[in-house]
Amino acid sequence: MGVATAPPPPTTSKTLQKQYLEAVGAYQYVLTFLFMGPFFSLLVFVLLFTSLWTFSVVYLVWLYVDWDTPNQGGRRSEWIRNQAIWRQLRDYYPVKLVKTAELPPDQNYVLGAHPHGIMCTGFLCNFSTESNGFSQLFPGLRPRLAVLAGLFYLPVYRDYIMSFGLCPVSRQSLDFILSQPQLGQAVVIMVGGAHEALYSVPGEHCVTLQKRKGFVRLALRHGASLVPVYSFGENDIFRLKAFATGSWQHWCQLTFKKLMGFSPCIFWGRGLFSATSWGLLPFAAPITTVGECPPPGRQPPAAEWASGTPHPPVSLSLQWAAPSRSPSASAPPRRKSITIMPST
Repeated sequence: MGVATAPPPPTTSKTLQKQYLEAVGAYQYVLTFLFMGPFFSLLVFVLLFTSLWTFSVVYLVWLYVDWDTPNQGGRRSEWIRNQAIWRQLRDYYPVKLVKTAELPPDQNYVLGAHPHGIMCTGFLCNFSTESNGFSQLFPGLRPRLAVLAGLFYLPVYRDYIMSFGLCPVSRQSLDFILSQPQLGQAVVIMVGGAHEALYSVPGEHCVTLQKRKGFVRLALRHGASLVPVYSFGENDIFRLKAFATGSWQHWCQLTFKKLMGFSPCIFWGRGLFSATSWGLLPFAAPITTVGECPPPGRQPPAAEWASGTPHPPVSLSLQWAAPSRSPSASAPPRRKSITIMPST
């Protein structure tokens, strides 16, 4: 079992300039995740009522012509995926990718990923950028992170996220990707989705699995291997206000999710210039992403998941959640058990 990349230098050996660059890398991801979509949606609308209305009209015409592109593989940009700022984002936490087995490029894969966390930071670093050298670790594989389809309705933002290789988590989109003649497609699906984000409590392992079998059927339908992936530390980079199940606040969150597709969460990090104040800069907690493949001769992964036996992410989490296997001693204490939250 080998670690994907050489560990980044410890914080004590980093120069002040390096620490600033890492903070900028982490902060820009938070800002684009939260505000880029709404900002450009509002900008395109407002420009319609100004002398610059032609810019909005031209873009809206382009949007109409290009509407189906996200469901047809998108527009992936290796230039965007290889930008240096993603290495700064990786080093800030740091984010690591653990390779436990070879994934031959002569077949397709569906990666069932947990936990969602607040912003899926570890999965973006490892699968949507080359900050940890995914293409060198798994040559021939073409990873795609499947996200909320509604994000591709947002002007400009949709083009930005498509450049990372992101695709809508819809049947049309995923069937198109896994039906390509070129093998080596690796679709990463956040199984718990927005519902799982409501339980992103530091040090806790709360995943949503019940009634989430669509990704299993997807793998069976296309003959793809199903690979469980768990990102340890994903829940540790923000503090979350978790409301008790059954409370009116929790009911409001679930109702909003049913209407809009995502869950409104109350979360916070540290201040940009002070570690003791609150803000939107994430806490620098290590994130370690690890996958697990069955040895040759075992039951096919997708068939095993569909048979009703214990889910692979559960056993994987139990193994790595123990203190002796914890990816980082500085992370919050981890539970040795995993909590499976009911779906809605």
